[in-house]
Amino acid sequence: MNEQQTLAEMPAEVAAIKDCGFAIWASDDVAPEMRKNFDSERIPVLGVRHVRVWGIQVDDERALPGLERTKIPDEDLWEVSLQAKNGSSFAFDSHLLKPAG
Repeated sequence: MNEQQTLAEMPAEVAAIKDCGFAIWASDDVAPEMRKNFDSERIPVLGVRHVRVWGIQVDDERALPGLERTKIPDEDLWEVSLQAKNGSSFAFDSHLLKPAG
């Protein structure tokens, strides 16, 4: 998949964060110890990345007893890289963020 195809599939919420260039926390799901490393009102966005987590299918009962034909589906995630106050960067799932106003 090329970059243009990936950008076309980017959810509107993620595109809004990328276009704004700054993010804030969408909820209190991030631990306060981690949150204190970032600006409380405008966290610089360094980049956005599409991550595909490949699922599995198990057709052998011996691998997972009692769970024949278990399937864990693929998962598409959008990872947002943020800049901390000290200049280091951390990546977060896009669901934890929203664009800074």
